[in-house]
Amino acid sequence: MKREGRAPDGATGRIAGRRPTPLTGGAGQENEATGDEGGPACPALLVVGTPIGNLGDLTPRAAEALAGAGVVACEDTRRTRALLSAAGIPLAGKRLLAVHEHNEAERAGHIVHLIADGHRVALVTDAGMPAISDPGERVVAAVAAAGLAIEVVPGPSAVITALAASGLPSARFVFEGFLPRKGTLRHRRLAQLAAEQRTTVLFEAPHRAAATVDDLVAACGADRRVALARELTKVHEDVWRGTLVDAAAHLAAVEPRGEFVIVVDGAPAPAEATDDDIERALAARLGAGDDKRTSVAAVALELEVAKRRVYEAVLRVTGQ
Repeated sequence: MKREGRAPDGATGRIAGRRPTPLTGGAGQENEATGDEGGPACPALLVVGTPIGNLGDLTPRAAEALAGAGVVACEDTRRTRALLSAAGIPLAGKRLLAVHEHNEAERAGHIVHLIADGHRVALVTDAGMPAISDPGERVVAAVAAAGLAIEVVPGPSAVITALAASGLPSARFVFEGFLPRKGTLRHRRLAQLAAEQRTTVLFEAPHRAAATVDDLVAACGADRRVALARELTKVHEDVWRGTLVDAAAHLAAVEPRGEFVIVVDGAPAPAEATDDDIERALAARLGAGDDKRTSVAAVALELEVAKRRVYEAVLRVTGQ
């Protein structure tokens, strides 16, 4: 999940736009992966999912991808260096390239040049899957636009982990990421969320969790069900479940800590339109000058009912 407010340091590599110097030298070349036949693997961008908390969740394939990449583009070089060390992946000859929200647009071109020159570049963030409410989207888009290979190595997901633990309907859901912080755009998104019938998953920083839940109470109503998940996969993992109004009271009583995943139950389905509803809607359309065919199509779409039912109603309304 995105770590807001963290400015990664330890940036390495050359300025974007310049063609990078080939990664020559014994150790640098040894870090490039080999294919099934023992030869070099194809140049590619490896989008690697990393643990969201528990280092034991690093998959064998992710470890292999990181070990075989000559360059690792990472949100914070310090955190990635610690991950590689914990996984027993040698750092010698491996280049760590800082790619974060402040420089991603510039670094994307540099990474394209590296891959075009024959290298395998692993892309990681501090936790979870790159490009999902994290840096990486611009890099993936640039590599795709250049017609170069992209391989995704799936890993842990805060979205799926929280949804599975929430106890809320999970067959259909939407992911909203971080809501806009303020203004008209935030109000608009909250209104859309309030009407959404699918379960919604949000990310939120600890210092804004209480305010966001208060806004959800105002938009969705006090009794909408919610789950607040934090410290997922860690020793102090916690999933709180209840109504939005109780969640607001809970966050007011305790100091929110750790990144939050907020899972909100969907809005109840609207009541099915009655015959009277259909006839009133048809009368309004016909009275405004629409013909029968146009009125039937519009009312069926507006009230989400079958056209055949609306057609039968228009015969009653018009007597024809």
